[in-house]
Amino acid sequence: MKIVVPIKQVPETSNVKMNPETGTMVREGVESIINPLDLYAIETAIRLKEQFGGKIIAISMGPGSALEAIKEAVAMGCDDGVLLSDGKFAGSDTWATSYVLANGIKKLGEYDIVICGERATDGDTAQVGPGIASFLDLPLSTFTSEILSVKDGRIKVKRLVEGGYEEIEMTLPATMTVVKEISDPRLPTLRGKLKAKKIEIPVWGLQHIAVKEENVGLKGSPTRVVKIFTPKVARQGEKIAVRDEETLNEAVDKIMDFLIKKEFI
Repeated sequence: MKIVVPIKQVPETSNVKMNPETGTMVREGVESIINPLDLYAIETAIRLKEQFGGKIIAISMGPGSALEAIKEAVAMGCDDGVLLSDGKFAGSDTWATSYVLANGIKKLGEYDIVICGERATDGDTAQVGPGIASFLDLPLSTFTSEILSVKDGRIKVKRLVEGGYEEIEMTLPATMTVVKEISDPRLPTLRGKLKAKKIEIPVWGLQHIAVKEENVGLKGSPTRVVKIFTPKVARQGEKIAVRDEETLNEAVDKIMDFLIKKEFI
């Protein structure tokens, strides 16, 4: 079984910065990590490999620093990795990113399953996994919470839906996005870290994969960020401190007066 896991390097949540002119995220000089929700996709792939054998390839699109994310995936248990990196990819939205990743996956050759995290913590759109499935023309299960069976060229899964769960069966090759419920990610092993330290990760640019320059980067992104601003608090609240019985009674009186004034009671 050959499994492809698209992953993303994202800024630490507390370090997210935006460029107000371009509407894109500032990544230079910011501490980055593997997208936390992609760890569940990596773990799911490793468990499938442990059960059925095969190979796991982590693929990422980003700057040269994203090599560290791929090496961390290798340390966890992935067999190999590929980085899609080119200055012309900069500023790609989810459509352009899905397009590049899908073409990178095509270059890898035959595969059985593409497993993605539910979403990235920086963009929070959950669009890239479905976008990859669309470009590759593959069946898709989003919000996958459990893999029930894999046999005879088909995979049966359980997925989260608004009313509970839904079971679906797909013909392989297929794509899925997974939620936290599906697994508990393992830590990198010492053997894995040693392998990751030695491994050479190929870097593919625009000339290596079959993509059109006009479909990547800011120029190829149909999404436009018109304005970025920090929301301002329009309403002011009042804190009522209660320290003893007297202030408790005062607080109750203030709350009752407020409710009567607003005609809630």
